Amino acid sequence: MIDRKEGRAFLSNKIWEEVDRQLKKTDQMEGKPQPPLEKSSEGYELIKLPDPNAVNLHMKDLKEIIFSRESRRIFSDDKISLESLSFLLWSTQGVKGVLKNNYATLRTVPSAGARHPFETYLFVRLVKGLKKGLYRYVALSHSLIFLKEGDFAKEVAKAALGQKFVGQCAVTFVWSVLPYRTEWRYDLTSYKPILLDAGHVCQNLYLACEALNLGTCAIAAYDQTKTDELIGLDGYDEFAIYMAPVGKPKRY
Repeated sequence: MIDRKEGRAFLSNKIWEEVDRQLKKTDQMEGKPQPPLEKSSEGYELIKLPDPNAVNLHMKDLKEIIFSRESRRIFSDDKISLESLSFLLWSTQGVKGVLKNNYATLRTVPSAGARHPFETYLFVRLVKGLKKGLYRYVALSHSLIFLKEGDFAKEVAKAALGQKFVGQCAVTFVWSVLPYRTEWRYDLTSYKPILLDAGHVCQNLYLACEALNLGTCAIAAYDQTKTDELIGLDGYDEFAIYMAPVGKPKRY
């Protein structure tokens, strides 16, 4: 059982001192090949997303967007547009450039060492032009891969420890992490910055939702095993790390 002292040590940066004292070399320093920038899409048909720059924003003033930002948990049954989904995906993991020899990607969110260890999965329920089902975002080509068909509202809510609103939305974002993308460069010092990076991603989702008059709510309370199994992740080399339902807020 982890005690508070161990937990707080995880929050601190003392691990950097320990690694420096041990003079441990990372896989990058030892010349091992780096992991791919994203999961392979080979064998899948890519669904090209609309240009994210073409979306009409409901709100454009940054001060107004930040002031309006809040967690929203009650959604209508209205569908959201594919253009809106495209903008949300670009805002959270969009690729702005690829460095020489595919060394790293420059994205719309910061990431330690530009490692960007996340993949984005979508449980789509109410998105115009898309079947209900599970999708994965392919950031390098700004496309989607359709993984399996179905209405997973009940399963998603169950995986979110019974929080029904997580499934009662237009689309549920689930970010997975592939730790080795960051471990390759930072080894045991990777874990705190990975979690910080996840926060950057979700905050961009909040701001993008506000700009589109949509709502979201960050979810960190979920059943790890059920969530991983629902997506089809192995739970070790890749596992869910964060989720957020998105939809049109229900107004009263």
